[in-house]
Amino acid sequence: MAAILVAGMAAGTINTLVGSGTLITFPTLLAFGIPPVTANVSNNVGLVPGALSGTLASRTELTGQRARTWRLGPASLVGGAIGAVLLLVLPSSVFATVVPVLIGLGVVLVIFQPRISAWVARRHESLGGLPEEGVWWVRPGVLLAGVYGGYFGAAQGVLLMAILGNGVDDSLQRLNATKNVLATVVNGIAAVLFIALEHIDWTVAGLIAAGAVVGGQLGARVARRLPSAVLRGVIVLVGTVALAVFVSRS
Repeated sequence: MAAILVAGMAAGTINTLVGSGTLITFPTLLAFGIPPVTANVSNNVGLVPGALSGTLASRTELTGQRARTWRLGPASLVGGAIGAVLLLVLPSSVFATVVPVLIGLGVVLVIFQPRISAWVARRHESLGGLPEEGVWWVRPGVLLAGVYGGYFGAAQGVLLMAILGNGVDDSLQRLNATKNVLATVVNGIAAVLFIALEHIDWTVAGLIAAGAVVGGQLGARVARRLPSAVLRGVIVLVGTVALAVFVSRS
């Protein structure tokens, strides 16, 4: 069980920096023989405290962004609820079938994250004079990212940064803090629905939560000193192994 605690800490750290922590915790839970849907919902519940921790650690960058987060937050709330409901109402066989695709998508997004970030930065330079919440398509984009996050969530942060960075006029550091808030909203509403309607492995969720709270603080402080390539390498490795395990089982 110590491995789950460490995985939670790593996920909390990575979620604050990149937003792909599920690619660490989810495969770890599968390795312990936990069924995919139970692993997904327990992982989501466990990561919520870490998301809150990372958001609080980014409060300096959030200064002056209350109006933006209040305008974009409802889109994340609705999107996260839709994604969570889809997970709950669709047969578990659908999730088991789709998981390899979602893991693969998450791995690809992490691999190309530096290029996505560079593209976002180039596009971002041309922005100016936009509304606080950005251009018109930012809110629908945040909603769709919320649906993805409520259903599975790996690399949700990469998607959110691509949306915010291309449609909102602010520094990327401040937008990363906004991303943390929106991802917390998505995970939070999904967790509420999962707790009410689905079986949660509370031992697993508690271990992930304990690790993720510490990791959320590390992500905003110590982990920024680590080479981003190392973090991405770990995520890609774990995600690729998880994908290979799923393919071999099918």
